[in-house]
Amino acid sequence: MITEKEVYERLKKVFDPELHINIVDLGLIYEVGVKGGQVNILMTLTFPGCPLGVVIHKEIKEKMTTLQGVKETKINITFDPPWDFSKVSEEAKATLGII
Repeated sequence: MITEKEVYERLKKVFDPELHINIVDLGLIYEVGVKGGQVNILMTLTFPGCPLGVVIHKEIKEKMTTLQGVKETKINITFDPPWDFSKVSEEAKATLGII
């Protein structure tokens, strides 16, 4: 059985191509749900129309296929609430040099 923890561990291997920080520490993942073999991810992007959204989406799908038992991954994008630097982990802020 797939756990939310396992999903988050895989998501930490997906990096923003520009910032080189994983999408979990960037605060882009709002919610993860697992039901049977289905993984549901609610996330945002740094801004609407972000051209790297397609790249990140593809990489998420690829990482989820490496989890045994995943049959389907659904990714929903929201901009409510909009992303801002308050959602970034302390470690990522240090990496970015903003603390």
